[in-house]
Formats: sequence, structure tokens, C-alpha cells
Amino acid sequence: MKIRLLITILFFTYQLSISQTEKLLNGKVLSENIPLNKVEVINKTAKVSTKTNELGEFSILVKAHDSLIFFYKDSFFSRLKISQENINQNNLIVNKVLKPEELNEVVITKVEFDKVKVDADDVADVLISKNAKDLFWNTGVSDNTIREALRVSFPLKGKQNKKIEVDDDRFKKLIMAYCPPDFFIKNLKLKPEEKELFIDFCESDPKSKTLLENPNVLACIDFLYAKNEEFKKLK
Repeated sequence: MKIRLLITILFFTYQLSISQTEKLLNGKVLSENIPLNKVEVINKTAKVSTKTNELGEFSILVKAHDSLIFFYKDSFFSRLKISQENINQNNLIVNKVLKPEELNEVVITKVEFDKVKVDADDVADVLISKNAKDLFWNTGVSDNTIREALRVSFPLKGKQNKKIEVDDDRFKKLIMAYCPPDFFIKNLKLKPEEKELFIDFCESDPKSKTLLENPNVLACIDFLYAKNEEFKKLK
């Protein structure tokens, strides 16, 4: 009986030691069966990373329950929790969905029109012709029409143009570029109506400016998780 108990303890100890030992995991990242090159594969748990090659292949050290993040510039990041089965199979296939291509924004900074040249004699001819048909001009009898209704206005000297402030939405664009649409609800466990409020809450932190200066997907995700804990305490 004691021998069986000892064997059982040794067996579980062996299994536990295997699960806690890092193994080299091989895999491939695809999009519609096309290999993706230079995809960042990040082991968020162990804080190590690598990139896929031209064939979409990668190798990275992992343990069971480690969290892998896959980031590609033309897609949202995806997250995968590694299981012992993934390690045993040692052939992880990750399928990425590319973001729809966006058209570049066209900004018109200045529009110049050709100057219209007006001849004084032509203007005089028009006025004479108009007045010749005017009942009041010829007889002094009003025909109830409004004359000289058009006036040309000129800006007062020294009056400054009103400045239009443009909202800085760079942080929001950065977050939307890194995070899939369901990240806030599925991962951060936020309600749909809390999403915009949470982003504003994050943007008010000075650290958000640092992320804009040095964009990094791992730092961005860590920042969002940390701010999410603070946001929950405010509720």
C-alpha cells in the first residue's frame, strides 16, 4: 500500500515538474491560409517575444497556462492561453483576421480662386440700364420694391479670427488600432456603455502620452489592464 502511494506521489511530482518546465513551442501564423511575416509573438507571462519568418513560422519558450499575444500591424492583436495539449502537439496554428483597408484622409489646407476683374465702365452700364427700368428713378413713384438691399461688409481692423480647437484623438486611435472590437467587453469585462468613459479615463492619465510617443502593444495592454482595476474601484 505504501509502495503504491509512493509511486502515485512520484508520478504527480513528475507531471508537475514537466508542466512547470519551459518548452520550445513551434507554430505558424496564417491569414486565409497565407503565411504572415514579421508577426510579433509575445509571451506576456514570461516577458519574452519573437517574430514569425517568411513562412509564418515561429518558436518561443512557454509553459502551460502562459499567455501568448500575437500582434500584426494590419490586424488586431489576439490572445491565447497555452495549454499542456498545445505543448504536447507542438504545432500551434494561429489564424489572424486582417483589418479592412482604410482610405487615406484627404485634407484641403488652402483653396485659391482666380481674381475676377471688373471693368468700371461695364458696372456703370449695368446701373444705367437698371435705373432706366426703375419706376421710382423715372417718376418718383414707389413700386414697393426694395432697392440697394445688398451691402458689402468688411471685417473690422484688429479683430482676430476665432480659433477652432480640434480634439486630440490620437490615443483613442492607438487603442482602436491595437485592440479588437470585443476586447473591452470580453477581456476587461466592461459594459458597452462604459467603453467611451473608460477610454476618456485612460486618456486623462499622463502615461497615455508616453504610449503615444513610444507605441508598444504589450505596454499598451498592460496600461489598459492596470487602468481597468482603477476604473472598477471608482464604481
